[in-house]
Amino acid sequence: MSASDTGHQEHPLSIYLWIWILLFVLSTFSYLVDYYQLQGALRWNLIIIFMMLKAGFIVAIFMHMTWERIALISAILVPPLCLLVLIILMSIEGKYTKFQRATYFGLEEAPVVEHHGKKAH
Repeated sequence: MSASDTGHQEHPLSIYLWIWILLFVLSTFSYLVDYYQLQGALRWNLIIIFMMLKAGFIVAIFMHMTWERIALISAILVPPLCLLVLIILMSIEGKYTKFQRATYFGLEEAPVVEHHGKKAH
């Protein structure tokens, strides 16, 4: 019985080695973000980009998603993408709400509400 009869497919070992090297390089870049102590949005954007790239390569190659049918790929990748879109929308809505509160109260920042003489954090 051959590999084509069983549905088993062999992939060249070189693909796995190249992806392993690429993951090592991306991890090095991720650590360099901390080493150079980058701050603010640049830091978090780089961390998230490197994290998503590494996760994508792991799912595509080591979990064999590259060679799967589109239905299976969609079933695994669409839900996290939907969550990512919802997180982005919540972030935009949160910034808009904070801006509207600051505008309404005439302040540069949203006000801090006091309860019984203590500031709420």
